[in-house]
Amino acid sequence: MVQYSSRLLDRSFAALSDPTRRGIIDRLGRADASITSLADTFQMTLTGMKKHVHVLERAGLVVTQKVGRVRTCKLGRSGLKVEAEWIEAHRKLFEARFDALDEIIGEMKPEESE
Repeated sequence: MVQYSSRLLDRSFAALSDPTRRGIIDRLGRADASITSLADTFQMTLTGMKKHVHVLERAGLVVTQKVGRVRTCKLGRSGLKVEAEWIEAHRKLFEARFDALDEIIGEMKPEESE
């Protein structure tokens, strides 16, 4: 199995565990936005939005750029690639185990034709 950076995954999944931060990712998927417009969209204070954006930045999910007094946010370049690969690898593991369990259960069932 491929080795993944636990620190990167921890930050990503922690960032995505919050519904507001998932909403920010959804919003930035449509268009880049300033922190002020994000705060307005989610009806929160500028300070609160800055904290959410900082968590997303640390996880590499969002990048910001300051031009003058406006800080614009956009999606990070990783595009959740590492996280999706981790999930897929574990999905396959679960699927294989459930298939094996189904096979065992099938062998344990008495023949219905008898």
